[in-house]
Amino acid sequence: MRIKIDIRLIIMAMCCVFPVVGHVALASPYANELVSFSQGSNGNSSYADGNATLGMPSRTTPAWGGGTQDVTVFNAPWATDQIVSIGTGGSLVVKFDHHVLDNPSGTYWGIDFLIFGNTMYTDSSYPDGVAGGVASEPGKVQVSQDGINWYDVTAEADGEYCTQGYANTSTAYGSDGDVESDFTKPVDPSFTISNGTTYSQILAGYNGSGGGTGVDFSSTGLSWIQFVKVYQNGTDTWSTEIDAFADVAPEPATMTLLGIGAAALLRRRK
Repeated sequence: MRIKIDIRLIIMAMCCVFPVVGHVALASPYANELVSFSQGSNGNSSYADGNATLGMPSRTTPAWGGGTQDVTVFNAPWATDQIVSIGTGGSLVVKFDHHVLDNPSGTYWGIDFLIFGNTMYTDSSYPDGVAGGVASEPGKVQVSQDGINWYDVTAEADGEYCTQGYANTSTAYGSDGDVESDFTKPVDPSFTISNGTTYSQILAGYNGSGGGTGVDFSSTGLSWIQFVKVYQNGTDTWSTEIDAFADVAPEPATMTLLGIGAAALLRRRK
């Protein structure tokens, strides 16, 4: 029996495993092109650079007393070069440099990409890090293959799960993290953060993930997308803040199998 191999999937997997081959730069897991940004009527003019949403989400942010602190679920990024404020009637459109595929339900719960904002959990026992609710200013999300035809998805940008820059920052407001969290790995959507959930419990539930709002665009019927739009209605009274967008990478087992398949295919072609 002959097995048909889609070389495009193999190449995409290799792009994630081997970011550079020779002198050819391969796909980034993060949105890397600003297509358009129109700030809404109540957007904060200090946060008006749409390019702040390109590349990797923030791992650290300025500390109020000087220096920096790690970004945690209780300590969101807030510098003017880290987030953009969309505002009432505003919109932001970014593009990935590759096709973001519609993951099957068995791969990371069907989540296809992540949106990072500056939402955070309120601390009911400051500075202990005990969740007392979530401070969120949600924006609506659409996806597209060509940047012209748009499809609604049900996810809300700048919502749960809040960003966690490092997997081992010792306290909710610490600056000692040295194990980078995975910004391409979503949090298990069955993990619930309720009033009273502690910082250590949140770290355990994240299981190495960097957080982010998970988006599954399977309802659109599209097999892939390349453009993402976050926008606000003209009746919104808040301003959605966005930090970054990340493609959800295939799980390690899938990556390994594709890598083995690619190597075998290359050997056969020589």
